[in-house]
Amino acid sequence: MSFTAIAYIIALIMAGVLLFGAVYFVIMLTDLECDYINPIDLANNLNTYVMPEMAAQLVLFVVFLLMGEWTSMLLNLPLTAWNVVKVVNNRQFYDATEVFRTLSRHKRENFVKVGFYLLCFFYYLYSMIMTLVNESTADYHAASAH
Repeated sequence: MSFTAIAYIIALIMAGVLLFGAVYFVIMLTDLECDYINPIDLANNLNTYVMPEMAAQLVLFVVFLLMGEWTSMLLNLPLTAWNVVKVVNNRQFYDATEVFRTLSRHKRENFVKVGFYLLCFFYYLYSMIMTLVNESTADYHAASAH
């Protein structure tokens, strides 16, 4: 099994975890909207996962960049750039005092992330399968050539 196949397997797992995290964020924001949770608890819960999510996204981007998987790298570029802009402008964390004012923006952003991670999950699944099929085909042709 090549490094590319292993990288796509890891990316597939990471995309699944990130997808679950984005759905969790949407659920928590909806709970705030329905007054099932207070803003301080929401901010404390979600802020714990903000930087690990951004770090995981950056790791995926850098791995695909270093491997020369340009399509996968370009697929991850918009969200990675968005995360960098948020960190540079110091807007990456949820502020308990302003979360009601920005609730619709946060929900929209997390719905987009759910869609993005869903797209990535299936793209990584397809890429992993294609990489494994191409490797086994190449191994078969190499063995039959001898």
